[in-house]
Amino acid sequence: MQPDLAGSPTNGDWADAFGPMPKLPSRGQRWTVTRKAALIEAVRGGWLAIDEACQRYNLSVDEFVAWERDMDRYGIHGLRTTRYQIYRDTEARRA
Repeated sequence: MQPDLAGSPTNGDWADAFGPMPKLPSRGQRWTVTRKAALIEAVRGGWLAIDEACQRYNLSVDEFVAWERDMDRYGIHGLRTTRYQIYRDTEARRA
């Protein structure tokens, strides 16, 4: 049994030091910008290991690292996906 020291943090205080765990997306949900950002925040905050996150959501480590890179470079808007097919079809019609 540990002595109760004055000013020592309790278990609840430690949890507050790291902030609340972000709400993680459910499996099978489509990836939105906010869901990607929540997963990145959970991994960076130490709530979830990168290997566990990739296994849980069926992602490759490369894909997750690409999300991190895009978020670092362009902010949360960097996590948007572009529907390239629409642009390809439009360009093909113009030619």
